[in-house]
Amino acid sequence: MIVVMKPDATMTQIEHMADQITRLGLSPQVIHGKHQTVIAALGEERQGLIEALEPGEGVEKVLPIMAPYKRASSELKKERTVVAARSLEVGGTKIAMIAGPCSVESEEQIVSLAKTLKALGATGLRGGAFKPRTSPYSFQGHKEEGLKMLAAARAETGLAIVTEVMAPEHVPMVAEYADVLQIGARNMQNYQLLQAVGDSGKAALLKRGMSATVEEFLLAAEYILDRGNPNVMLCERGIRTFEDHTRFTLPLATVPYLNEKSHLPVVVDPSHGTGKSRLVAPMARAAVAAGADGLILEVHDDPEHAMSDGAQSITPATFKQLVDQCRRIAAAVDRTV
Repeated sequence: MIVVMKPDATMTQIEHMADQITRLGLSPQVIHGKHQTVIAALGEERQGLIEALEPGEGVEKVLPIMAPYKRASSELKKERTVVAARSLEVGGTKIAMIAGPCSVESEEQIVSLAKTLKALGATGLRGGAFKPRTSPYSFQGHKEEGLKMLAAARAETGLAIVTEVMAPEHVPMVAEYADVLQIGARNMQNYQLLQAVGDSGKAALLKRGMSATVEEFLLAAEYILDRGNPNVMLCERGIRTFEDHTRFTLPLATVPYLNEKSHLPVVVDPSHGTGKSRLVAPMARAAVAAGADGLILEVHDDPEHAMSDGAQSITPATFKQLVDQCRRIAAAVDRTV
């Protein structure tokens, strides 16, 4: 249920209604908007809730939340969520540019590349220290040493670190270094990991599973939100279809659909979504036009010799050109980069 308070409702009335929701065996979540406050009453559905809550002093109306994802739903919160972590702000009017290599290869490499990317307009630094690879024989990342390398790059540039965490037991260690915990597509429904990331309080970048529906995607986000962590970003990174001309199929219609159904910011990953460097820039431009709040891009100064995903990595020169193009597209849809 959503308890919509009157615009002139007092804090005493709001607190009273939150207490009333608790007494009914539900969990209250108070959301203060620009013009009025709403209180979510979350828990098991039961008869008589509207009748019990609607007479409350200061209450304007009580409405059911129809979507199965309660906290992520735009029914609960009309205003868009903005997630901020150091240099990175995702949501609002400014489009975030998260860039970096697929894998952290050395401290010299990541520090040098981070400096270049910041000068070209990046607002966040991506890089894998733990790498989930299809083959057990592929490079798996430098793990904690890789996290230290990312921290060194942040110290030099101030760029927020976005890096993947793969297991619940790794969350405390990764959270010690990272500013944003990325949950990869293969872990979207690893519910223990989602809960651990929620408990960490760190901003989360949740990637859509390659075979997940949008509803399953939003319910995965619900696991993080349900632990009291509101700082969740949704990332469309492509789904598996019958097509084989790209690594995955990047369905950009997901972007405006998520913007309609949820208040959470939406990031697009055209690197994994296409798997081909020549397609990254066109799909990134299209994502901005479709309403994405940010892009996450694999950028490498020598893609031919990258330790992972060189085929889908663009060069800094291409990134510079793309940032300039995205600025012009953003202006056409009343946003900035």
